[in-house]
Amino acid sequence: MQIRAYRTSIILGLVFAALLSAFWYTQQLAFIVFLSLLLSLLLNPLVDKLEKKIPRGAAAAVVMVLFLLFAFGLITLISSNFLPTFTRFIREFPTIAGKLQETWLSSDPGFLQNELHELWESLKDAGIDALKSSMTLMFSAFSKIIDIVIIFFVTFYLLKDGEAIKDYLAGLFPHRDNRRILNLFNNILRSLRIYICGQMAICAITAMVVFLYFSLRGLPYASVFAVVSGIAEFIPVLGPTVASAFGVMLTATTSPWMALQTAGFYLILTQINHNLVTPNIIGKSLNLHPIAIILGVVLGDELLGAAGMFLAVPVIVICKLVIEDIYLARQQEMERRRTSRWLAKPADEKDK
Repeated sequence: MQIRAYRTSIILGLVFAALLSAFWYTQQLAFIVFLSLLLSLLLNPLVDKLEKKIPRGAAAAVVMVLFLLFAFGLITLISSNFLPTFTRFIREFPTIAGKLQETWLSSDPGFLQNELHELWESLKDAGIDALKSSMTLMFSAFSKIIDIVIIFFVTFYLLKDGEAIKDYLAGLFPHRDNRRILNLFNNILRSLRIYICGQMAICAITAMVVFLYFSLRGLPYASVFAVVSGIAEFIPVLGPTVASAFGVMLTATTSPWMALQTAGFYLILTQINHNLVTPNIIGKSLNLHPIAIILGVVLGDELLGAAGMFLAVPVIVICKLVIEDIYLARQQEMERRRTSRWLAKPADEKDK
């Protein structure tokens, strides 16, 4: 086998492995690059439409300003309802946990109560710490002004010069494979755009439905459960399961019958999302098995924590497309070699 014939695949694999290694050692850089890339993919269709009327640089600037205004208004709207409710939820969580503990332990045999009591105390302390940490993380995210500014400028230049950057990167590979590399880049960007747009739509729909359910049923902390359920959709498979268990457990403090109804609601919502909404919005284009998604999310959590869980599916999609491209190129090269050998045979040997 001649290595020269596969040099593009080798270079592609080495470059991709080097990028993943670099991002592992510079996790903040990885998160900034990925977030900027996903944001540019989300806004790029609007820039393409505006480019027909004004220069692309101006179109990118206009879209970024409109996005910032929209994001600021959305954050203000959510914060006005969510933050007071979330603060009250954290303050009242020990009382809620105590009620739930009494509900569970009242029907258990005596010899299990001590063990369950210790387990519940550990879970309660962990829950309080997690809620406080999430609030701290929320405010710290707003305090990282430098990172936000960097993401803003990187996104702007990706919107403005994305095609030129893509052509430049493809030009670094052997000339005969430029079209192949451009097709790979386009497939990666298309899949990531489908994923991020679809996930945002599913998150918004889920949050709205959960908020309406809790509000119409007169349950407390409707905005908290809506935000938790919406954000959880960004962590496929595991996220909705954890959010559903969280909602059912805390609804049990109201009444067991209400908890049973809430469990049925979450079950129906999850099935609709997985069987109707997700296939129609995201479709089968990503073609990822649930096992790969679950293992990727778990590995991402081990490596990068919450950011790793968020980035797990995009990274898996990129890995899958790169591996498929290398495999397809190898198959095409082997087929070309077989055809060349067949054509090179003498005519009398072909007739035998």
